[in-house]
Amino acid sequence: MSNIMVVDDEAAIADLVEVYLKNEGWKVFKFYSAAPALQCAETSQLDLAILDVMLPDMDGFTLCQRIRERHFFPIIMLTAKIEDMDKIMGLTLGADDYITKPFNPLELVARVKTQLRRYIKYNVNSHLPDEIDEYDFKGLQINRSTHRCLLFGVDLQLTPLEFSILWYLCQHRGRVVSSEELFEAVWGERYIDSNNTVMTHIARLREKMHEAPRKPKFIKTVWGVGYTIEK
Repeated sequence: MSNIMVVDDEAAIADLVEVYLKNEGWKVFKFYSAAPALQCAETSQLDLAILDVMLPDMDGFTLCQRIRERHFFPIIMLTAKIEDMDKIMGLTLGADDYITKPFNPLELVARVKTQLRRYIKYNVNSHLPDEIDEYDFKGLQINRSTHRCLLFGVDLQLTPLEFSILWYLCQHRGRVVSSEELFEAVWGERYIDSNNTVMTHIARLREKMHEAPRKPKFIKTVWGVGYTIEK
């Protein structure tokens, strides 16, 4: 059974989401403000969080950022704003997905399932014992067992999605991985043309790795094809 935290100051929405999530057999921790949600994140074993952007004591983006300082479970943002910059802000601060209000609760449940599948797939105990657990090259160390990534000895604070993207590219070093392949492998969903999700997460990953935009050392862009980490 997965533990999911829901934070929304609109009681009707929070209650509705709670009902749909509980119908799936998940345990729900429900809050109407950020402060108790932060405390819950510290004291409970959570598998996913759903955060509203507009909260009375702290905006959802800040809450997301605070959670990301210590935790790596998936985060889905809920907001009434539809502007692209709001979406990009949420993703760059550590969110894994983004859904606008009003929304279909069944769509939200589907997205939760997708995030949980991906999180479990790349979680500590989800791999087969004979698979490679670690890659170590050019100063980059990434370990799936510990879910840690070091760059020249410095710990990189990666979200589960960022870790999964980097792990997949390391798995396929030496060949170009298309955005479509990367999206379907990591997100577990069908890729849609003009989907900027991969590009946004790659940009954030490069930023955390202190990659020079024009001459990245690790994740290189092959224009019109995809991304590659060279051997």
